[in-house]
Amino acid sequence: MNLTRTTPSSTTPAGLPMTIAASHLDGLVLALTPNSHSYNYRSVVLFGHATLVTDPAEKLYAMELITNSVVPQRWANSRVPPNAAEMQSTSVLKVKVVNGSAKIRTGEPHDERGDLEDGGLLERVWTGVVPVYSVMGEPVAGGYNRVAEVPGYLEGWRKEVNKEAEGYAREAVGREVEKKTVDE
Repeated sequence: MNLTRTTPSSTTPAGLPMTIAASHLDGLVLALTPNSHSYNYRSVVLFGHATLVTDPAEKLYAMELITNSVVPQRWANSRVPPNAAEMQSTSVLKVKVVNGSAKIRTGEPHDERGDLEDGGLLERVWTGVVPVYSVMGEPVAGGYNRVAEVPGYLEGWRKEVNKEAEGYAREAVGREVEKKTVDE
């Protein structure tokens, strides 16, 4: 964050050069041989330049977007706006993306032709995909919580996120598979 506060020279683009990478695992792909094992995944790498957000209104707006991207409607259902100390201690970067690269791997195992022609091997080794997804568990109230029930916006979001995560992981196999929801 401190590096973004320096003034760029006239020969460099505005802002601190930045690389942002993210990966998400959707499944373990188990083949006939370990050399053919793989993963179903989604990944992205972005390149750009970051600058510090200094305008208080823009910073507040960014903080709201960030908060609501974690749990929708959470900003409005918490103590806002942040107090002066919270605003002072929080830094927000704005990144202008210049380019990027994304990769997605979906589907079933892909084994070598020789292995696929070996009937004994096909009868001995299980192949397939183990879907991988995160589950948002039952909310646990804080020690000083006085609200009797989990708010509807939170519980509805939790169930929807779980359903979507499982659905995507299973769809990444690349064919219709038997589905059971997390809440069943």
